[in-house]
Amino acid sequence: MSDTTEDSLTLTSSRRSHPLLMERIMSRSIQIERSSRSQPCELCSGHEFDIVSRIDRRSDPLSTVACRSCGLVSHESIPSDADVEQYYAHDYRNDYHGEHTPSSHRILRAWEGAQWLLNLLRPYVRQGSRVFEVGAGIGFNVKSFEADGFQAEGIEPGQGFQKYSQDVLRANVKCLSLFDMSPTPQYDFILLVHVIEHFNSPKKALEHIRHLLRPDGRLYVECPNLAEPHAAPRKLFHYAHIYNFTPDTLVAMAEAAGFKTVARLTERHGKALRYVFEKSEPKCEVSSASYGNTIASLRRYNDFTYHARPRYLWQRLKRDVRFASNHILPTLRVHRILNRLQQTSGGGTAPSDTISAGSATYVRAT
Repeated sequence: MSDTTEDSLTLTSSRRSHPLLMERIMSRSIQIERSSRSQPCELCSGHEFDIVSRIDRRSDPLSTVACRSCGLVSHESIPSDADVEQYYAHDYRNDYHGEHTPSSHRILRAWEGAQWLLNLLRPYVRQGSRVFEVGAGIGFNVKSFEADGFQAEGIEPGQGFQKYSQDVLRANVKCLSLFDMSPTPQYDFILLVHVIEHFNSPKKALEHIRHLLRPDGRLYVECPNLAEPHAAPRKLFHYAHIYNFTPDTLVAMAEAAGFKTVARLTERHGKALRYVFEKSEPKCEVSSASYGNTIASLRRYNDFTYHARPRYLWQRLKRDVRFASNHILPTLRVHRILNRLQQTSGGGTAPSDTISAGSATYVRAT
């Protein structure tokens, strides 16, 4: 018997012995079926949707659909305002991060990320700008901008993380939601970092943010990039991520809410979309190729081919090294960072003393 024949028999035997494994390796990442959703699309008002997934990243039931007109991906059933408010006030951080208050590891990651973001955005933020973050988390972005001389403040609906940002970091972060904010122009630069995907109406949120910006104000939006593999196919979707964006759908959503692109800062093959926008006249234009691009992105990998990519293996190695370094004397490192930032009181500019929210006024923490 030839070596080729033996190899063929071995492969055939392997397939028979491990049919589920081979099916998982060789199958496409998604199966498309038509959705019965009646709620119109947030972006294009279309009424035809395809189901692209029926499970979330934990294999719990969660139906996710793509609009057949514009390619926007969202939950099949959009949660109500009351559901969203309850979830983010009490459940989100435990559900999503497994902690109600931040661990030392999360603090170090947030500090590193905030420094990176500040350096990325510094060319787009005018000197002396009043900077505001929606969904500020534990407050490191706000505090980093403040330490760099900007007037910086933010809001965070999660009670545990907001309390940490105010009491420990001494960042000007209030426990409010976006729609608690009075829609008056008061900010020069607004940060929306991995937040837009959490709104049950991202267009409505962007329109409200537009009212908060001064005429020449700018908005930075960052979110997961569905057009690139930011997670394995079976782990793409999560209850907290009500919407999932590609470059096409994110830009179209921003334009529909009255913004235009100033800069695209997304890296090549970047796992996150990063855009700087400024105010403009609303327009609703969606590429005719958007739906096809979305489906092609979802079908690009299965679980095996995703994890076998050299780029994934390299990123995983770097992440593991960073994770290990953040666990070497983390308490001491966190103490040094916090001690430095707690002494910050706005750099070279006078910080704003209040945040306007509806009919209430909140005084800066001291």
